[in-house]
Amino acid sequence: MTARNLGKEEREAAELAAAEAAGAEAAGAADETAFAARGGVPTHEWGDGLRSQQWFGAEGKTGFMHRSWLRSEGLPDDSFRGRPIIGIANSWSELTSCNLHLRGLAEYVKRGIWQAGGVPFEFPTTSAGEPIVRPTAMLLRNLMAMDLEETLRSNPLDGVVLLAGCDKTTPAYLMGAASVDLPALLITGGAMLNGKHRGTDIGSGTSVWKFTEAHRAGLIDDTAITEAEGCMARSQGHCQTMGTASTMACVSEFMGMQLPGTASLPANDSRRQAAAHLAGRRIVEMVAEDLRPSKILTRRAFENGVRANAALGGSTNAVIHLLALARRVGVELTLDDFDTLVRDVPVLADLMPSGRFLMEDFEYAGGTAGFAETLGELLHRDALTVTGATLGENYAGAEVFNREVIRPLDHPVKPVGSGIAVLRGNLAPRGAVIKQSAADPRLMQHTGRALVWDTLQAYLADAEDPELDVAPDDILVVRNVGPKGYPGMPEVGNLALPRKILETGVTDMVRISDARMSGTSYGTVVLHVVPEAAAGGPLAFVRTGDTITLDVAGRSLHVHVSDEELEARRADWQPPTVPGSERGWTRLYIEHVTQADEGLDLDFLQGRSGAAVGPQAF
Repeated sequence: MTARNLGKEEREAAELAAAEAAGAEAAGAADETAFAARGGVPTHEWGDGLRSQQWFGAEGKTGFMHRSWLRSEGLPDDSFRGRPIIGIANSWSELTSCNLHLRGLAEYVKRGIWQAGGVPFEFPTTSAGEPIVRPTAMLLRNLMAMDLEETLRSNPLDGVVLLAGCDKTTPAYLMGAASVDLPALLITGGAMLNGKHRGTDIGSGTSVWKFTEAHRAGLIDDTAITEAEGCMARSQGHCQTMGTASTMACVSEFMGMQLPGTASLPANDSRRQAAAHLAGRRIVEMVAEDLRPSKILTRRAFENGVRANAALGGSTNAVIHLLALARRVGVELTLDDFDTLVRDVPVLADLMPSGRFLMEDFEYAGGTAGFAETLGELLHRDALTVTGATLGENYAGAEVFNREVIRPLDHPVKPVGSGIAVLRGNLAPRGAVIKQSAADPRLMQHTGRALVWDTLQAYLADAEDPELDVAPDDILVVRNVGPKGYPGMPEVGNLALPRKILETGVTDMVRISDARMSGTSYGTVVLHVVPEAAAGGPLAFVRTGDTITLDVAGRSLHVHVSDEELEARRADWQPPTVPGSERGWTRLYIEHVTQADEGLDLDFLQGRSGAAVGPQAF
């Protein structure tokens, strides 16, 4: 069921259906079997075991109401008995441009569900578009997961297909679906086509930082940057770099939650529509098999995800999303796993921001199928997937067609141990992370003077000051941009360098914060410092002029200030006031969000809730 044989499966299915129909008609059969062959009524004997029958199989007033109101949608009688009811969760929104095409993709899922004998019901949820949501789309990930969880539990659904794509929509859907634990299958929307600008490929996010920094440094003019802006996002789909959207798409496939070979298909590729059709067919089979996320999302699946992320040069955001998902399903996964599990894994995908190419090139080079085969025994090949087969069986025989894009193990983009490193020290007692593959090797062991800002806004203003007291060896520190402090832990950790520094030709400095950064970003950026400053972590007590040492090889982040002095500074500290925290979702979020090493989930959402629901109160 890989991308390479989608067409073959479609043809075989059509030929089989035609043969069955012709055979039934030739026999002159007019009974239920013949009707099933012509009309698609399922041949599987579902009986009363379907969860949806708690609604539609009920007697008296309760069943009457449940069935009657849905008849307004033009459904025939057999929609309510003997067929599984399949939800299609759709994060489509015109405010989430990356997911705009999911509205049309849902129609292909419906085709597959009907063909397999199910009854599809598409429904919307909260959506979160990374490029425009303020203060950050991360603030809405848990709300979106909660929205999905409650919708699945409270409705007569036997399984669900999840349509997601933009950064936070994919983990949100996985978290919500895993919590309810109905049979679930994810389809991501695919990356947009390569950006094209003056004869070169440009990538979303990565090229944004490069063009805007070049413009600030006076290297390109207004005309050039405006032209580039119009050339970058030239089709439907999510970021075509190995940012968070592409990372979570590929990682979720390697964790077994997507059909094999589909995560890397471009958004505008017709094979993605065929994959959606097949997903609709497959989810009906998964209901029959009772194949739930809890059977797929095991410790071995998470280890596959962590290791694949390292080999892809994937986003640091995957750390937070996988930690949150693991806590939803009760799998023991810690921040240290993202360091220790990847020390023998090289970076094999030559993709921006760690490399040169884009997702369209990755797919043509062999895609996720070829990449999985390249990783070989670095993955647990016996892990179960949504196909009902193992990871190894799904990708057996897959090929790679361009070894510049997908490198072999003996010729990696970056050597083993170049993935995410977890740092600890008196500045980050519970940890911080750095993406080694995107950092400047010359700065991986560095001691410098700290320049400290309490807010992002203050830093951005000072960064434009030509008289700012800053040198290339300094370490830029911005705090109060964590889960509670901003709130939502925005993607601002890759601070734009001071204009004064850019004008000297320097392109990287050590930057430290309790924020995140986009998976499309690059630089020597220390992120996710835990505890965050707003929660009273040591980052709150660093002052301009302190000396900080970053030692990535030694996994250390240390401020050269005594414990006694840090405690004395704590006595003078007051938690920051967070704008907008007085009401609504933001207030609930700040009061209950966990720290980065726990996944930024709400504390009362950790653990699986299940699909049980109380009786209808009629």
